[in-house]
Amino acid sequence: MALLLGALATFFVARGLGLVGRAASASEVTLVVAASTIYSGQPIESAQLKLLAWPKEGVPEQSFTKSSLVAGRIAKQTIYPGELLLEPKLAGIDSRGGLAAAIESGKRAISVRVNDVVGVAGFALPGSYVDVLVSAKDAANMPFSTTVLNRIKVLAVAQETEADPAKAKVVNAVTLELTPVEAEKLDLARSIGALSLVLRSENDAVDVASSGTRLDDILRSGNRPSARVVGKSVSAPAAPDTVTSIRGIAKRQEQP
Repeated sequence: MALLLGALATFFVARGLGLVGRAASASEVTLVVAASTIYSGQPIESAQLKLLAWPKEGVPEQSFTKSSLVAGRIAKQTIYPGELLLEPKLAGIDSRGGLAAAIESGKRAISVRVNDVVGVAGFALPGSYVDVLVSAKDAANMPFSTTVLNRIKVLAVAQETEADPAKAKVVNAVTLELTPVEAEKLDLARSIGALSLVLRSENDAVDVASSGTRLDDILRSGNRPSARVVGKSVSAPAAPDTVTSIRGIAKRQEQP
């Protein structure tokens, strides 16, 4: 009797805490959701799962109806309490976990050394997105800066794949998720100049096409206002009709 009463008490407490879902009606099915936070790259334990009644007509594709189908799998991303478990959020059945499990199929992970400026003062956290810039000199020894990669996902900072968003942490290395072609571009860029990371909004998916910025673009002003001397207007010197522009090994005349 004591064991029976204890089991009933445990059941009702667990149900009150949301660890046990109510029985599904004839028009519902039970789906697996997270009962607690499941971190990226970590094996999922049965205690981190619970069943939730769900309308049959609104069952998402690639969801799970049994906890046994999910327990032991590796999460590819952080899954929060109450979030539905879906196949795309999980690594392959034979995955061993770790950072490799969090990499999207067809992509690669590459680490770059950073400092507190390059690393956006520690605010580039795992899961955030950055643009990658390179500053170098061309064949004519002229300085330039250009965007090499757009909207690149940060997989890890130092050896951490999870970080507290409320606390920035300055580290000396950042691991990025890239396609093989993007990895080649990044590897070449860091061999010719200094890299910088530009933090961007998670909701901004627009790539900006830029031809880069050169020293002339900074020093040259599009407007040349008149100078004033004791109330009398004095025009600024006339601009030349054309200027010589050197971009890489190409040389041409342009309008200023």
